[in-house]
Amino acid sequence: MALSRVCWARAVLWGSAATPGFHVPRKLQLVRCGLAWGAPRSSKLHLSPKADVKSLISYVAAKTKVINGKYHRFLGRHFPRFYVLYTIFMKGLQMFWADAKKARRIKTNMWKHNIKFHQLPYREMEHLRQFRRDVTKCLFLGIISIPPFANYLVFLLMYLFPRQLLIQHFWTPKQQIDFLDIYHALRKQSHPEILCYLEKVIPLVSDAGLRWHMTELCTKKALSRAMLLTPHLPPFLLRRRLNTHMAVIHQLDKALAKLGVGQLTLQEVKSACYLRGLNSTHIAEEKCRTWLGEWLQISCSLKEAELSLLLHNVVLLSVNYIGTRR
Repeated sequence: MALSRVCWARAVLWGSAATPGFHVPRKLQLVRCGLAWGAPRSSKLHLSPKADVKSLISYVAAKTKVINGKYHRFLGRHFPRFYVLYTIFMKGLQMFWADAKKARRIKTNMWKHNIKFHQLPYREMEHLRQFRRDVTKCLFLGIISIPPFANYLVFLLMYLFPRQLLIQHFWTPKQQIDFLDIYHALRKQSHPEILCYLEKVIPLVSDAGLRWHMTELCTKKALSRAMLLTPHLPPFLLRRRLNTHMAVIHQLDKALAKLGVGQLTLQEVKSACYLRGLNSTHIAEEKCRTWLGEWLQISCSLKEAELSLLLHNVVLLSVNYIGTRR
């Protein structure tokens, strides 16, 4: 009896053949085969290096998200005012990065299909125009932050002068309304000077000399202030910049006429009106759409040689609008 137990144990441990006369169950044979060939390896040992890297990245991302959430809650509890600025700054960076990717996609499509700027749809054309202005502002900040330790000074200047140094993505909702009112007040300061020049040249205008007189009606500096452009440039640069700006607006007007004012969102309507001289921040949506439709009727009826009339419409259509007299 003891000998049979020893033989059975040897068969299990070493996988030796069962001696004749002893009945080895089927389950025991399977166990013996398993010991002979070895246990199946764990599935984790078969993961590829790429799968390991992905799992590591997902783990780090999850941990980073948790830590970031704790950091936000800490700032919100102990530094509420700073947390508001921090949140606006981070959202502004995300919005600016999204604008950059969209602008790059539009430029790539233009290059592949040989499309000119004036052939773009209205929204893509407006996006490129606004993105160029934003990049110009950000480029100035990048230049002044090049010297060593100058970035600390730049952050202080951004906090003290957000209207002059930051784009709209980094403004608070209250700042967006206040700053647009300030810019429109600066624009209105040039209106009396432009209207004075208009009154002086009215007796001189005739059908034959209409084009020449309208191009010389007002001082270029006053028109630059009315268009929210820098007036501190040489005269030939001011003329070139005004002509370029009005040509872009005329191209935008043609694209907008094809799209239709009714297809624009509320924010797009208000932005379009503000670009063309109307302080739309305090005007109802329907009135803004009506005013923009009147502007398009005038703009689309003009030829390229008559684009200087648009410069004066920026003043005339906004001054004569009752809703802006505040």
